[in-house]
Amino acid sequence: MANKVYSDATAALDGLLRDGMMLMCGGFGLVGIPERCIEAVRASGVKGLTCVSNNAGIDGAGLGLLLETGQIARMISSYVGENKTFAQLYLSGKLELEFNPQGTLAERVRAGGAGIPAFFTRTGVGTLVAEGKETRVFDGEEYVMERGLFGDLALVKAWKGDRAGNLVFRKTARNFNPMMATAARVCVAEVEELVPVGALDPDHIHTPGVYVKRIFKGSPYDKKIEQRTVRKV
Repeated sequence: MANKVYSDATAALDGLLRDGMMLMCGGFGLVGIPERCIEAVRASGVKGLTCVSNNAGIDGAGLGLLLETGQIARMISSYVGENKTFAQLYLSGKLELEFNPQGTLAERVRAGGAGIPAFFTRTGVGTLVAEGKETRVFDGEEYVMERGLFGDLALVKAWKGDRAGNLVFRKTARNFNPMMATAARVCVAEVEELVPVGALDPDHIHTPGVYVKRIFKGSPYDKKIEQRTVRKV
């Protein structure tokens, strides 16, 4: 079995990054985002990136780090409302944006990983989302065609992983990460805990190691909260 384990994000991404590539980034909000990989991408200086992600991070964290340096040229996302830098770049014409309903984005990524080039959905029909896209009528209802998404490099974060690349995601981090791992030519995974092969219950594995080419332990992590809401005493 080929060695998939690397010392850190910089080593794991060595030789994989280039200008103009499409990155598939897992996570939901700030949960389960590939923090160490994003930091390494920023340090590499690659630019002109297209990033597929449910969100665009926040100012100073997540993909917000790559927006601050102008390394992202295009975002394919569902929710970007927490990032002022994103808004400024978009409104000034320095950032392209392709908005997707969240379920549509999830299915586009899943379809790309499954080798499905396109599918039809009712979501977005009659709205700006459908402009310029093919539509068809099935059983008397109009549907819009959406293309599957398949990138050059997937960056994901898991709770646990073994040396063969098998991954287990925890709670909210399971959103988008498993499907992103399948939807790229190469997948790099960072994990909180790296365990020996055989330590994971096969029934609990969410992403089989066949999809993961490189893996490293990225902890410790400083888990951030997007919006802290507390009850008044």
